[in-house]
Amino acid sequence: MAFGIQSQHLSLAFLLLGMMVSQATSRTLQEASMQKRHEQWMARYGKVYSDPQEKEKRFNIFKQNVEYIEGINSAGTRPHKLGINQFADLTNEEFTASRNRFKGHMRSSIKKTPSFRYENVSDVPSSVDWRKQGAVTPIKNQGDCGCCWAFSAVAATEGITKLSTGKLISLSEQELVDCDTKGVDQGCEGGLMDDAFKFIMQNHGLNSEVNYPYKGVDGACNAKGEANHVATIKGYEDVPANNEQALQKAVANQPVSVAIDASGSDFQFYSSGIFTGSCGTELDHGVTAIGYGVSDDTEYWLVKNSWGTEWGEEGYIRMKRNVDAKEGLCGIAMEASYPTA
Repeated sequence: MAFGIQSQHLSLAFLLLGMMVSQATSRTLQEASMQKRHEQWMARYGKVYSDPQEKEKRFNIFKQNVEYIEGINSAGTRPHKLGINQFADLTNEEFTASRNRFKGHMRSSIKKTPSFRYENVSDVPSSVDWRKQGAVTPIKNQGDCGCCWAFSAVAATEGITKLSTGKLISLSEQELVDCDTKGVDQGCEGGLMDDAFKFIMQNHGLNSEVNYPYKGVDGACNAKGEANHVATIKGYEDVPANNEQALQKAVANQPVSVAIDASGSDFQFYSSGIFTGSCGTELDHGVTAIGYGVSDDTEYWLVKNSWGTEWGEEGYIRMKRNVDAKEGLCGIAMEASYPTA
């Protein structure tokens, strides 16, 4: 009898040991699989780390981000999907610090324009996509330079230039980074779209991307390049704040610079669908509303970003429109503005 009990205890012990070994093996295999995914991801995006310690640190961040992305996607509770993109080895804090430099906190010091030319527009299309009218240049990539404000202002200026002259010209963000440094705008350290419009007006125009190419770092102003103008604007106007209907009137007529809170992980890894992710109204990123529409009864804004084509829907994001909050999703209706020709 005692032998039987002892045998049962031994069997149970072996069973438990076997389970522990199995779980450990499973974890090791999962880790090996994740490391393989990290190696494949590194190869795809050309990532090279300075030393083994840095690689280990980045692997652990990558692993956490992948688990977050797959957890959100498998839950299936949101109408948008996340993806393992080029930002997968960055913490959210690192990511936002290097790219989101819209100086929303400085906006109160800038006098808002009283006029809004689209105030009395009553008939707007149910959907707009300025790409179809040839008023949007291909997606650009700001890299690790926090000059989203320059890309937003340039995209809006490219749009109004096409609508007023019939010519779509890729304009120079680098000129704004290098030369527009006397006010709030400080190159890769951040700025405001309204200040960029002001610079373009005072400079009597802006050069082309071809003649003043993007470097992605702060540089000295090229006086010869600054003096060469291929596009001009007469002024700029602010869209009435916290009013998505006013923003729709403006976007129905031209691409519009907008500021958003793009600080969340859902925004970092947005891949497709209509974005409804968690975000507040601490405006930190400048983008461009280039249209709007409806999909499966959900209204959305069509927004051009400046993080390359690997992010989002080939560089674009659709953000839910006409939400309960007057500020719009992620504050998109708080500080919109556009250049005038």
